Amino acid sequence: MGRRLRRKVANVLAALISALMVILAVIPLFHVLFYVLGKGLSGLSWTFFTNIPAPTGVPGGGMGNAILGSLILVAIASLVSVPLGIGAGIFLSEWGRWRLGDLVRWVADMLSGAPSIVVGLFIYSIVVVPMQGFSALSGGLALAVLMMPTVARSTEQMLRMVPVALREGSLALGANWAQTVWRVVMPAARRGILTGVMLAVARVMGETAPLIVTAFGSGFWPSSIFKPIAAVPLQVFVYAISPYPDWQQQAWTGALTLVLIVLVINIVARVALRDRMGVGR
Repeated sequence: MGRRLRRKVANVLAALISALMVILAVIPLFHVLFYVLGKGLSGLSWTFFTNIPAPTGVPGGGMGNAILGSLILVAIASLVSVPLGIGAGIFLSEWGRWRLGDLVRWVADMLSGAPSIVVGLFIYSIVVVPMQGFSALSGGLALAVLMMPTVARSTEQMLRMVPVALREGSLALGANWAQTVWRVVMPAARRGILTGVMLAVARVMGETAPLIVTAFGSGFWPSSIFKPIAAVPLQVFVYAISPYPDWQQQAWTGALTLVLIVLVINIVARVALRDRMGVGR
């Protein structure tokens, strides 16, 4: 009886400690979110999303071009990194037990921990210098390099969680390995893979350092992926260090906008995936 009581007490203490750790981890997150919400909410307006920045010292203006620029940069980065990252994750999960797989994992882990400014300088040397100019393309490629390790490693982990019985059942019915991966394993891990992609998008959405030396920024609406382009993190950086109160307010609103963009992307992706899976069932 005493041993059983000790086990119950130990279980309750472990649950309480775990709950306390969760609360301690969540408190700073919610503090930051509510602080940004309180500072930036007053600056939200229709003109903020539709206007370009006003001239220096002139009140008003908005970040419409920067918001569109950030979406373009993330779209370019996703078009490059998501197929490559998912392909690398499939390789690591299904055929990554060889030395090549260990090398790919090591490279992915190194890239995920590399400073973003180093990635920006790398893209600057191989893209910006040969093209002789800053551009949205170079900025998107810099973000793609930052996204790829997260997509690859999360895809690998999600595919490894798919039960082996599903693979064996597909192979027993006459499917080859490629058909098993694309038609059985991938759909089963679809939610997890999407979560990894969303984490990668959330990481690069607020990156500033690599964009300074690649996208550079612009005060006008985007016109070409081969020209400099504005981005919300760049605009927030410029406004935050300015001496103008109106620009500082817009910096807070821009930070809030970044949070809202990531939130909307996550909600839309999950709703779309849930509807697809519901139709499939």
